[in-house]
Amino acid sequence: MSAASAPLITLIQAVETDFEELVALRIAAMRESLERIGRFDPVRARERFRSGFSANDTRHISADGQRLGFVVVKPGQDQLLLDHLYIRPGHQGQGIGAAVLAQIFKEADALALPLRVGALRGSDANRFYQRHGFELLAEEEWDIYYLRPAR
Repeated sequence: MSAASAPLITLIQAVETDFEELVALRIAAMRESLERIGRFDPVRARERFRSGFSANDTRHISADGQRLGFVVVKPGQDQLLLDHLYIRPGHQGQGIGAAVLAQIFKEADALALPLRVGALRGSDANRFYQRHGFELLAEEEWDIYYLRPAR
C-alpha cells in the first residue's frame, strides 16, 4: 500500500491506564531491531519506557477504529522531541508512519519549531527518518539522532 492509499489516520490522546498496552506494542515493534544487535531485553525496555512515560504527550495511532501504534511528541527547549513512533508489526510499511509524520510536521511547523528524533543504530527507522527530511545530528554507541529544521 502506498502512502497515497494509506488509511485515514487519527491521533487519539492516551491516558495513564494505557501504559500496559503501549509498552507491549513498543516491545513488539522494537524486538527485531534489538535482537539484531543483541540488545533485546523486555525488562529493560519496559523500565526505560516507564521512566519517560507521559500520557499527556502520547497519542494512539488509529485507523478504521483500530489502534495501530502510538506516537509521543514532547515539548523541549526551542524544539519538539519525537520521542517514540511505533507501528504495530504487520501494519508497518503501509504508509501509516508517513501519515503520522505529516501530522506531526504540521504541528511543528505551526509552532515554527525544529523536530528532533533518535533511532536505534541498524534500525530501518534510520532510512525512514532520512527519507522524510530529517538530517543527521549526532551518533552515539547505540543511537543516531536526527533533526528536521523548523519550517
